[in-house]
Amino acid sequence: MYLNKAFIYGNLTRDPEMRALPSGQNVANFSIATNRVYKDRDGAKKEQTEFHNIVAFGRTADLIGQYMKKGRPIFVEGRIQTRTWESEGKKNYRTEIVVENFQFGPGGGGGGGGVRGDDHEQKAPADSGDSIQYPDEEINPEDIPF
Repeated sequence: MYLNKAFIYGNLTRDPEMRALPSGQNVANFSIATNRVYKDRDGAKKEQTEFHNIVAFGRTADLIGQYMKKGRPIFVEGRIQTRTWESEGKKNYRTEIVVENFQFGPGGGGGGGGVRGDDHEQKAPADSGDSIQYPDEEINPEDIPF
């Protein structure tokens, strides 16, 4: 069995670029930055940033294009693919993650809702003004009916 799966959580480096394929299906292209903090040999704290090319299709592309903007966090699950093409006699390569599932990060689309790439229902994120209201008093475990 083979496995091609990537999980990325980071911030968009630019607004998603929307376009349509000849078939009419929408495509969103964007980039996500992820940071890694580590200590070097001398014990000094270092930070390294990686940039990931992301592509989404169909309803997933529509939702990302509508709700996501530069700087907002997003969690993406997908597969890694490398495309090749020739331009002016030079072979070009682009490695990208094709979105299969995603979830808006805090403030990214409101309620932190996610969407599977193969979902056909429209799922818009909840209004970001909604929040959970917790009771002020202590909860007694014996009062819970299950």
